[in-house]
Amino acid sequence: MVGDAFPFKEICKRDGRVVPFDPLKITQAIFKAAKAVGGEDYALAKELTGEVIAYLQGQQIAGLIPTVEEIQDAVEKILIERGHARTAKAYILYRAKRTRIREAKSELMDVVKDILLFEGDRGQDEHSQYSPAGKMHQIALAASQKYYFDNLLPAEIAAAHQLGSFHIHCPGYYSKTLDSLQLDLFPVLKKGFDLHEKAPPGDFLAMLWRVALLLQKNQHDLFGEQALPFFDCVLARLWRTFKIKASKKELRAGIYTFIDFLGALSYIGGSALRCSIQLGLDQTPEGREIAGIILDGIMARKEKSGAWPKYIFVLQKGINFSNGDPNYDLYKQALRAAIAVGSPSFLVCNVPHSAPGFPDPAGPCSFGNGLRVSGNRCGPEGGKKRGNIASLTINLPRLALSTRADDLFFVELDRLLRLGVRQLLHRFEVLTSLQCKDLPFLMGNKLYQGSESLAPWESIQESLKNGLLTFNIAGLPETLRVLAGTGQKKEQAAVGMAVEVLRHLSRRVRSFAEEYELNIALCGVETEDKLSRFVEKDRHEFGMVSGVTDKDFYNSNFILFQEDAGLADKIALEAAIHQHCSAGHESRVILLSGMEAEGAEEMVRGLVEAGIDYLSLNTLC
Repeated sequence: MVGDAFPFKEICKRDGRVVPFDPLKITQAIFKAAKAVGGEDYALAKELTGEVIAYLQGQQIAGLIPTVEEIQDAVEKILIERGHARTAKAYILYRAKRTRIREAKSELMDVVKDILLFEGDRGQDEHSQYSPAGKMHQIALAASQKYYFDNLLPAEIAAAHQLGSFHIHCPGYYSKTLDSLQLDLFPVLKKGFDLHEKAPPGDFLAMLWRVALLLQKNQHDLFGEQALPFFDCVLARLWRTFKIKASKKELRAGIYTFIDFLGALSYIGGSALRCSIQLGLDQTPEGREIAGIILDGIMARKEKSGAWPKYIFVLQKGINFSNGDPNYDLYKQALRAAIAVGSPSFLVCNVPHSAPGFPDPAGPCSFGNGLRVSGNRCGPEGGKKRGNIASLTINLPRLALSTRADDLFFVELDRLLRLGVRQLLHRFEVLTSLQCKDLPFLMGNKLYQGSESLAPWESIQESLKNGLLTFNIAGLPETLRVLAGTGQKKEQAAVGMAVEVLRHLSRRVRSFAEEYELNIALCGVETEDKLSRFVEKDRHEFGMVSGVTDKDFYNSNFILFQEDAGLADKIALEAAIHQHCSAGHESRVILLSGMEAEGAEEMVRGLVEAGIDYLSLNTLC
């Protein structure tokens, strides 16, 4: 027998284990490779196994145990030398595939181990994302992400993500669902939705419960944020229709309980709720009462700007922007809250922009990070019943560090953008294979634009076209530091260079939208993921670069410090980002401690006049 002629009775596995040698496994591997190219001769496979063993006999030093790799190398050598090139190729491909599978399993197990063993921040208690439910959700995402990168994404796109050239957001959901949605709340509440109820609620407290339940159920069909535009307007309009009127005390208690419930749902792990609330425009007594209660609650609860739900106060001239406007007092109240705790953020109407989609004819809508959905190539404009499908963030500093020259930077930027749009289109195409029944609550309750007439088995493709595919940009400040350098003159030149970069990005992204007739847009918002991996990978490749790779993460904006000597230039840069990012951008303003509402109002007015339409205020401690 072949096995009896082999002097080594054991082999060494890849993990170091020593196991009995079985020549049958060599025969079976050769036969599988032969069958892959049309072969059917099992006897020949046994004969070749004998030659492999004979070769190993001549190569091995007595007393040593051969490894799996040495045996596989010998198989490849014998197949090629005996004229079985096609079988050898099939064997090599099979071997490479098994290697990838082993590596994938090993990497995944390392990730799972880190998730299971990490205890999180003990100070967060049940709020930690490392609760049992949170850990299980992360493991599921890690497994699905690994599958998508190894089996679904084109190799070049997967490599660009893994190398840090760009970042595919939430790849664990790649083929399953969408990012975010701005709800058209009033008709849904008035008509009802899939709760097996025969009639809409008849009182204010029941209606708040219905809103919370709507958000909770819909979060199962989304992985990102749900926005509630014109929330005070919707609640006030419904309040006026109820026969049972809530007292002011009941109204306040109900709204606070509702908000506390939304906050609790944002920490449960799994499909945790991400929600934003927009207010400030309703001028009726009921709407003003509701907005005032919410703003009081922000102050009383010391809501932090990073907590959920997030709040957005909408500024509009003639309604609340200036002294004498009907809701000016609410604006001042919002300013005091923002100074104290960094919330709400401010969305500004009627700021002129050259980018398409401004102003929004259906009224201003925004997500909590400043992401906007307005213009629409494929249907009615406005943000309601629409959202972001998926995002891709470009690592601009990496391009700058690898090129170090303006001309080459723009050439490589074009190459990366073309690869990026391939990724967004690929994800869009994968998602269009979903049917209405695959997103049963979102599409089944007609919450997404274009889903109104879909049957359960129909594709969501036409509905999905109303959504947004966004290019995000990370690290523009760091990119300018690399390309323009430092010093006063160079910093002034950086303003012009930033505008050139933004104009180039905007033009290219707009050309993609025109070419593919989809809502592809440039976005400058900060994502939940700080993308620290960009810095880690760039630091490993390019070393420690001052002002660039010596940070924890790249900046999404030029932070506007009140006492910054270069504040005027930074405001100009921020205004340029707002101008060219049709899908939105958030400017962060850092105020000195002790700032009063009047001083903050003056600064906000200056920013609005400069062309900034979404901003947050934070105070130095």
